[in-house]
Amino acid sequence: MVDVNEIQEILPHRYPFLLVDRITEVKEKESIRGYKNITINEAIFQGHFPGHPIYPGVMIVEGMAQVGGVLAFKSIDGITPEKIKNKVVYFMSIDKCKFRSPVKPGDKLEYELAVVKNKGSIWVFKGQAYVEGTLCAEAELKAMIVDK
Repeated sequence: MVDVNEIQEILPHRYPFLLVDRITEVKEKESIRGYKNITINEAIFQGHFPGHPIYPGVMIVEGMAQVGGVLAFKSIDGITPEKIKNKVVYFMSIDKCKFRSPVKPGDKLEYELAVVKNKGSIWVFKGQAYVEGTLCAEAELKAMIVDK
C-alpha cells in the first residue's frame, strides 16, 4: 500500500490537483490499483454543476494518469527518492477514452491500470475507473518520464 505521503514523494501534484488518495496494490511493470474519495468539498463542484454535482470526466482521466505515473516510477529498477525528485511524468496522449457512468460526491473512485507497453521512458497504460464495481470511465494513456 502507498499512502498519500508517499504518493507526494513520487508525484509533484498537490492540492487541489493531487487526484489520488491511496494506492492499494502495485505489481511493478504490470498493474496498479488506487482510489480517490470524492467529496462535496471538492472546489470543482462549485461550478460543475451547482445543484447537480458531477465529478468532471477530465478529472477522472487525470486521476487515472496520476495513478499510472506512480506505477511508472515504482517500476524503474534502482530508482531512489533522490532521483525521483529530479524527474517528472508528462502526459502524452489519451486514446479510446469513454465515460460510462457519472461520479458524484460520496463516491469512492477506484482506478485500475495495466501496462500495455513500456519502451525506455515511454509508458502506455490501459486504465479503468469504477465506483462500487460499475465502470465509469476507461482510456488508454501514454506518458513519458523526463528530467525536470
